Amino acid sequence: MSETASKALGTPAASPDAGRWKALVFIALAQLMVVLDATIVNIALPSAQQDLGISDGNRQWVVTAYALAFGGLLLFGGRIADLWGRKKAFVVGLAGFAAASALGGAATNEAMMFGARALQGVFGALLAPAALSLLAVMFTDAKERAKAFGIYGAIAGGGGAVGLILGGFLTEYLDWRWTFFVNIPFAIVAAAGAYFVIREPEGGRNRSSLDIPGVILSTLGLVALVYGFTRAESDGWSDSVTVGMFVASAVLLASFVLVESKVKAPLLPLRVITERNRGGIYLSLGLAIIAMFGLFLFLTYYLQIVKGYSPVKTGFAFLPMIAGMITGSTQIGTRLMTRVAPRLLMGPGFLVAALGMLLLTQLEIGSSYAALLLPAMLLLGLGMGTAFMPAMSLATQGVEPRDSGVASAMVNTSQQVGGAIGTALLNTIAASATTSYIADHIVGATSRSQQQLVQLEGMVRGYTSAIWFAVGILVVAAAIALTFVNAGRPGSTTVTGSGAEADAADDVQIPVVAH
Repeated sequence: MSETASKALGTPAASPDAGRWKALVFIALAQLMVVLDATIVNIALPSAQQDLGISDGNRQWVVTAYALAFGGLLLFGGRIADLWGRKKAFVVGLAGFAAASALGGAATNEAMMFGARALQGVFGALLAPAALSLLAVMFTDAKERAKAFGIYGAIAGGGGAVGLILGGFLTEYLDWRWTFFVNIPFAIVAAAGAYFVIREPEGGRNRSSLDIPGVILSTLGLVALVYGFTRAESDGWSDSVTVGMFVASAVLLASFVLVESKVKAPLLPLRVITERNRGGIYLSLGLAIIAMFGLFLFLTYYLQIVKGYSPVKTGFAFLPMIAGMITGSTQIGTRLMTRVAPRLLMGPGFLVAALGMLLLTQLEIGSSYAALLLPAMLLLGLGMGTAFMPAMSLATQGVEPRDSGVASAMVNTSQQVGGAIGTALLNTIAASATTSYIADHIVGATSRSQQQLVQLEGMVRGYTSAIWFAVGILVVAAAIALTFVNAGRPGSTTVTGSGAEADAADDVQIPVVAH
């Protein structure tokens, strides 16, 4: 059969869409908007809280409402993309995200703000997996796929830091409401471009009936998990509601796996996650995001509170990390992706990032930006960019077209859950170390200036304690990538399938082309 032969040769079985590179621009723009939104709102939060009269106890819901909707509905969003078609899901997701952003920018009270953030999460959960799965089905040649995912990986990795810069500018020089309104032109341009340029390959839809029990169990399970970690950050790990959420999440997700193994048309076909390469990628990516999310938070506070940087200056301080991510993703990852096995990029990439993180364990109140922070950020960016690119590509490679939306949703789910875990876990470690240090040293501080110094020192000690954990997490991520991911380089004939589901397309590591 000609398609089988073309797979074996490492070439696409169908002629690629002529407008695929134009399409990449609009897909990347949409991805940038979603990633930006995750950090840009954090910068604006103090101003928004004051304007809308949101209490300290409720302000976390500006972030939590989005995280719960986004994290909880990702698998459902991926399945809808497979059912409707990725292009339609992508355009609807963009339109909804823009409308929700307009609502958030126009908010007059806290209820309106929380509702807008939840709506952003709902449409983001539709948009994000549709964007990644469009790339998966449009770029099928190994070298082109490496370039496309290099660009996508750089945006996914560096977009958060860009959000800090943009958020700082908008909040400082305009108004916090513009951190919401800025999404609207992004969404309009991306949606219009996608509508006219994207031509999704035929035959890749999954028209099976929707697995309603799976939708309910996965959504409630993921919401409980994300809320459990969010609650742990504010109320502690022993809080009865926190513990209850973790227990409920474990029961719901275990029930979800059981249901998925029995139903005829599962929401998440277990073949997607039991294949060792994809399973290894979801796990290692989630762990890497745990380390990165905590770091963004600590460095932002360190630069603003300890070093006295403005929001704009803080954003610019992250530029070396962005430059490192772009270089690692588009230059190192893309150039080597077709020459070496993915694990030889992912494992060393995570280890280089761990080395950058290790430098940051030396942070002190008077640490020099140029001597310590700059090289650490460059190493972090280079390592993460190099590792993210093959991970993003391989996570959707060899997947049947009808499963590409759900496989893409799992990439986003591992990152979203990783972000929630990272923020809560590392913050708790930092807060505990800070409290312990201050309790031990505050007695000897007699003057107000000495007390302030002890508090700042305690804060930095807290950050470095948590960063040590982040180093360990990145080393574990590297070990998982090197152990589980055994795929050969794209176009090679290395057999990587592990189980009955591994078909010829998985064996040669060339994505199945919808036809």
